[in-house]
Amino acid sequence: MKWFVLVLLFLILSFVSWPVFAISWNRTDHLFSIERSKNKNLVQYDVRLMENNDLPDSSPVTVYWIMEDGGQEELTTMERKYAYGIDSQEKVEKNKFRILLHALKQREIVVERIGGSFKALVSINGKQSILERVYIESKEILRGFPRVLYVELFGRTQEADHPIKERIIPR
Repeated sequence: MKWFVLVLLFLILSFVSWPVFAISWNRTDHLFSIERSKNKNLVQYDVRLMENNDLPDSSPVTVYWIMEDGGQEELTTMERKYAYGIDSQEKVEKNKFRILLHALKQREIVVERIGGSFKALVSINGKQSILERVYIESKEILRGFPRVLYVELFGRTQEADHPIKERIIPR
């Protein structure tokens, strides 16, 4: 009898919960990506949008790989915890979040709606800017363990919409 109830519960969840979940996340907007010197695979950061195009109340930013061949893959546990994952996502107000990335712990990123779409705001060369991409130059020191030589932030100033770039050299 117990197995029958479990199978029935599984079937109900399969047909009820997943379609509701799929409908509630209508689409995503791209925020920015991380390029690396190692290969052409990108780490992509997006916001999940609800049907009304607002951000959900928790964990709106998602991260995944865009592979050189165009496919998508999830980050591994190690990549999520120590390299490209999101350290924290804190709601500031409706449709506004503060996030910290493991790869850029020294820079707070604020995600908010600007001009009809969501953008990632960060300080680049001391100016509040819209982050478009990050480039990481690294050198492999041990098999599979890179040493970051520098990180470059690319974006556009929020005030004047001018291109802006900053190189960060880790200590």
